[in-house]
Order: sequence, then C-alpha cells, then structure tokens
Amino acid sequence: MEFKITLEQDEDGWYIVTVPALPGCISQGKTEEEAKKNIAEAIELHLSALARDGIPLYQKQGAKETFVAINL
Repeated sequence: MEFKITLEQDEDGWYIVTVPALPGCISQGKTEEEAKKNIAEAIELHLSALARDGIPLYQKQGAKETFVAINL
C-alpha cells in the first residue's frame, strides 16, 4: 500500500510527518529521510491497531485528489 504523507519542518528544524488518510498517524525525524522511515513504521503500527480492533480501512469510492495552481 502507498500513502500520501505531508512533511513540514518546525521551528526547531525537525520534520513533522502526517498521513491525511489516517487521522492521528503522525511522526517526526531530525532529517527528511528519518521522518519518512519513522512514518512508515507509524503507518504499520496504526494499521495493525485498526486490524486488531476490527476497524476496517475504507477508501472513498469516487474521491479524486488533485492540485490547482493560483497566481498571487
């Protein structure tokens, strides 16, 4: 499975990573690479917890994700 992640660097220089498809799944790292490694582990643990609790992972049918550009 692949998940879209969001990386943001905080004021202390750490990378904070979230997974929009998995609310509450968050991690961090000192480098972008470390943050990506940590979020992969967090995703696995998050999905394991959902499975353990019998909570199905649903994908929205017909939902489309895209980007739009604007000029400011």
